[in-house]
Amino acid sequence: MSAGFLSRLVGAKHAPQDASDGAGAGPAYPVRKSEAEWKADLSPEQFQVLRKHGTERPFTHPLNDEKRVGRFHCAGCGAPLFDSATKFESGSGWPSFYEPLDGAVGTSVDHVLLSPRTEVHCAQCGGHLGHVFEDGPAPTGQRYCMNGTAMAFDPADGEASGRG
Repeated sequence: MSAGFLSRLVGAKHAPQDASDGAGAGPAYPVRKSEAEWKADLSPEQFQVLRKHGTERPFTHPLNDEKRVGRFHCAGCGAPLFDSATKFESGSGWPSFYEPLDGAVGTSVDHVLLSPRTEVHCAQCGGHLGHVFEDGPAPTGQRYCMNGTAMAFDPADGEASGRG
């Protein structure tokens, strides 16, 4: 199975929006950069996921195993996305959460596969984060299946520093 097919299979659940520069088609986000600026600011892997709607391979990113108390932020713009209290082990191979912070993410429908999926993007920069599915735990019943590459972790005061 090709990585491209797998990326499309586990990627967005809603129609991807053009998040490459914030100035083209699609909604305008508060954080706007040209494609060249995004390429300069992000690693190649982050650019592929955040700006080109890619998907990292499962079980490959350290944030999948992050268990410290803290917050997960957008790797593109630094906006807070998820609190560690909402993270759970889904077995999917990607960091999973049952609820984002208020106003932190937006969604759209992607029709990359045979059935539409709901894509999750950063509400500040439009960066592709992952997808949300309706098979998560209480209290929401949702599973926000995020690419670790699209996020950075900030441990709470008193927790060991460093990225997970």
